[in-house]
Formats: sequence, structure tokens, C-alpha cells
Amino acid sequence: MTSALLIFARRPSPGRVKSRLSPFLSPQEAAELYDCMLRDVIARSAGLEIASRFLFYEDDEEAQGYFREIDDELLLLPQEGAGLGERLSNAFDEAFRRGFRKVAVIGTDSPDLPVTFIREAFLQLESGEAELLFGPTEDGGYYLAAMAAPHPELFREMPWSTDRLLAASLQRAAKLGLRSALLPQWYDLDEPADLERPGLLEEKGGALLTRQYLTKRLMN
Repeated sequence: MTSALLIFARRPSPGRVKSRLSPFLSPQEAAELYDCMLRDVIARSAGLEIASRFLFYEDDEEAQGYFREIDDELLLLPQEGAGLGERLSNAFDEAFRRGFRKVAVIGTDSPDLPVTFIREAFLQLESGEAELLFGPTEDGGYYLAAMAAPHPELFREMPWSTDRLLAASLQRAAKLGLRSALLPQWYDLDEPADLERPGLLEEKGGALLTRQYLTKRLMN
């Protein structure tokens, strides 16, 4: 395959994941929800037959065993770098060094993200319609970035975790002379209000474990 999907994740641990959902969820509940979201993202990505899948994890002593138990077909690699931008840049570099020509990265905050959106990113890179794609989120960030060649400048000194990230990324792309395109907008599951999104709680949404956990939690 010439396409690679990179999934950025961390092992669920109370206090280290989904902290913005507190106090609506306790740190333990937030970690349990993150575990469900992560498993849904990995399970749904398995249906993307056109791409090899890599999981880049935040390193700790138990991380490899945890992720291997979820999906033993994933290629596991530790995230390397001082900050998110450097870690993303290094992950893209690693994929391109391995010979992939179209590389996309996603996180775990959109457990019901349609796989068709990811597939569309690879198809546009393949056709040459765009050299760079972003999947915009409602909060001004992005759920996906995909490119046909490494561009580390896209990840340097960016306003991470703010509502200016996507706009700043598109501005940087324009300065680099890259033909960029946007995928359909989606959302991150970050705030308590996101937990009651109708689409997330419907069976057709596809995030089975996330839906089951939230349905049970919201009923209590």
C-alpha cells in the first residue's frame, strides 16, 4: 500500500485524558470513556482497506501491552518529540521514510468520524486535487491532516488547542504554496455538552462502545 493512516493516542489513565469533561465525569469515568472512544476509532479504521495503519502512542511502561491487546494488527510506534507539533512532524517523517506517499493523521476525539472522510482525503491526494487536506472541527481545530509529502513547517509554532489552529494552518499552507482542501466539518468530543449529541447516541452513528458507555452513564 502507498497510503498510511496514523492514529495518535495515549493509554487511558485517570487525570491524563478528557480532563475537560470534569466535573461532569470523574477522572476515572473520563478514562473509561476515552478507552471506549479509542477502541471505536481503532475498530472503525480497520475498515479502511486502502491504508496501512500505525498507532503512535504516548510512551509509558504499560502502553505497548495495552494497545497490543486492542488490535494486534496495528503497527505500534512511540510518539517522539517535545510537543505535539514536533511529535506530529516526526510521525509523518517516519511514514514517508517507510515509503508511503499519502499519509493522514487522526486522533481519538471523534469516535464516530465517518471512515468515508478519511478515504476521501487519500483519494484527493491520489488524484492530485490537493497536496494537503484538513478535516475541520466545529471548535476551529482539525480532526485530520493529510499530505503527499512532509511539510514540518505546518506543525511549528502553531496555536495548538485553540480556535485559531485551522485558520493558522491554512495560512501557513498558503505561504508554503501548497494546494490545500477541506473535508466535511465534524466535531471533537471534548465538552460535557458533546456527550449528548444525538448523532453520537444513535445506533447508526457507529461508535458502539462510546454510545453504550454514554447511554449507561446518562441514565444514572
